Amino acid sequence: RVQLVESGGDSVASGGSLRLSCATFGVISGYYLGWFRQAPGKEREGVASIYTVTGEPHYADSVKGRFTISQDNPKNTLYLLMDSLKPDDTAMYYCAAIWRDYYRGLSDLWSATGDRGQGTQVTVSS
Repeated sequence: RVQLVESGGDSVASGGSLRLSCATFGVISGYYLGWFRQAPGKEREGVASIYTVTGEPHYADSVKGRFTISQDNPKNTLYLLMDSLKPDDTAMYYCAAIWRDYYRGLSDLWSATGDRGQGTQVTVSS
């Protein structure tokens, strides 16, 4: 299993930027790491993922061009740089890890076969 601890959530004005961090504990090579979010009254949404072996990223259409996912292997840390934030981005953001054999797309990030952190809140005001 992989342990994950998120940080970096905050309240920002529309158009602002934030960088979320996720410290990982355990062997992560061969996993997909990613972020999903959930806002009150809305469905969970996969935001972005990255394959630890190749660094290949995937993004939801809603964040493409605004968010950037990256990994710092020596620091065992996953990042999500969020630019041009909108009020619709307001949500609890969760870091997730799922073994490559169980990953087919962003919606697998909250699968019971994976691991997730406790979440960090992002609030964007208009």
